[in-house]
Formats: sequence, structure tokens, C-alpha cells
Amino acid sequence: MPRPTLTRALLMPRNWAGWLGVGVIWLIAHLPFRALMGLGRLTGRLALHLNKERRRIAATNIALCFPELSAEEQKALVRANLCDVGMMLAEFALGWMGSDKAIANVPVTIDGLEHLEAARASGRGVLLVGGHFSHLELCARLVSQRIRIAGMYRRMDSDVFEFAVLRSRLHYAAAMFEKDDIRGTVKYLKAGGTLWYAPDQDMRSKDNVFARFFGVRAATITATHHLARMSNAVVIPFHHRRLPDDSGYVMRLGAPMEDFPSADAAADTERVNGEIEAMVREAPEQYLWVHKRFKTRPPGEPKIY
Repeated sequence: MPRPTLTRALLMPRNWAGWLGVGVIWLIAHLPFRALMGLGRLTGRLALHLNKERRRIAATNIALCFPELSAEEQKALVRANLCDVGMMLAEFALGWMGSDKAIANVPVTIDGLEHLEAARASGRGVLLVGGHFSHLELCARLVSQRIRIAGMYRRMDSDVFEFAVLRSRLHYAAAMFEKDDIRGTVKYLKAGGTLWYAPDQDMRSKDNVFARFFGVRAATITATHHLARMSNAVVIPFHHRRLPDDSGYVMRLGAPMEDFPSADAAADTERVNGEIEAMVREAPEQYLWVHKRFKTRPPGEPKIY
């Protein structure tokens, strides 16, 4: 997939603020790793005080999903999660615009590559199914050092950021497919490609079903089922988490999901939610709880937010 080219329209004065933002991200991405992590933690501490609405959303989600925790334990998890959101700035910057040398120096351990290699040896495509964690972009870049992957994404509102980020992603990714480009995605998977995909946000799609996530019925897109069905791809859970004390990242590729897809899209979608729930339980503070995961409710159920 060719990288986008710079156009005259992108250089017009109306886009200068966007270029300033891109420049700041580039500078952040070129900080030494430990300084980058320190900046992320500082940003996280500021996030505790700057966005009361996101704090409320995170607190609501955590109370729903971890009722077994005491009120104090839930508050502690909310605080840790909001601090972790600050790490997103640093980790997204490094994932997008860090140099190859900087990425190669990030400590990382990857387990389970044999599952991926076996699937690819059979000639089948692979869907790496993960979740929305603060470090998802960086971990996609880290795993791409060992395997050639593609991704699905939602187009950005800013033309400058769309150009800069897509160009950066295509430096390391085999391809990037917009979220509605099902035909291109299936073609890539049929050809034996490996695609990273995260189906754990409320997309308000006509292809949603209400599947349990931490015991709560959540509107969940059925695309994992349909992509696997149309492409004959193997579905492999992709776990990743940040280790404490700036000691790097651990990634794990699980065994392929058996008998997937089945004839039941709703049951398959609930199985995928269960896999993502298991990932979240390994590092709950690193999950994107500030997203309104339960915004769309089943008929007759009250609003959560």
C-alpha cells in the first residue's frame, strides 16, 4: 500500500495548527525512552484534574465491571487508569513517529509466535484480536518488528493528522484499511495476510449485537465473525501489557480460537468479548475505561451514562 503524498492543500494556513500538533508529537517521540515514560506519567497526573467527565465515565465503567471491588478499591483503580491515560500521549507518539532505532531499543517479550507461524504456514490469513489499551499503537509497532501486519482504523478529523499518522503507520505496516473497507480487508486476509483488529468499542453499527462484557450486555460489532467467515482466517487473541518501572512490555499470542467462526454470529461475538475481558483482567488499569463502552443499551434498559 503506497504511503500518502504531501499536497499543496495540506500546507495552507488553515492547517498550520495541525502541523504544530504533529511537530509536538514528533518531538515527544524522539525523547529517550525513560524520559518519554516520565512525561507520560506527568501527563497522567494532570489528567486526574483536567477532565471530570472522563473520570465519571471511567468510574461508572469500573463500578459496573468490578462490583467485587470495594468502593476504595474502585477509586484506586479509577485513579490508576486516569494516570495511565496520560501514558497514551507518550506511547502513541513513540508508536507513530519514533525512529526504528528507538523502537528496537524498547524492551519487549513476545510469547506464542509459534501459533502465528503455524497458521501462516498453512497459507491462511490471521486476525490478531486485541483490545483498546493505552499502548495498543506502540505494541502494534513493536510486534511489526517480527511479523508483517496490517491494521484497521477510523479516519481522523484533521487532514494533517490523517496524512501524518497514516504515513507513519505505513512505514511499518503492510497496509491500513479504513473501518468500512471490508472488501479490501477480506482480500488481504485471503492472500495470507495478518491483520490486527480491536472490536471492543461501541461503534453504533447496524451489525452490533448485545454480547456480555464483564457480565454487562454491551453493543459489540460482529465483524470478527464475518471477517473470519469470509476470509477463512485464523483468529488469535493478542494480549499486551506494560510492565512496571519502565521495564518494557509483554505481548502474548494465544492459541487460535477453536471452531471459529461458528454458525452463530452472536455467540462468536460473545466469545471474542470473553477473550478481551481476560486481557483486561491482566492489567485493568491499562484499559481505555474512559470510553463509553455501554452507551448503547438493549431495548427497555435505562441509560448508563
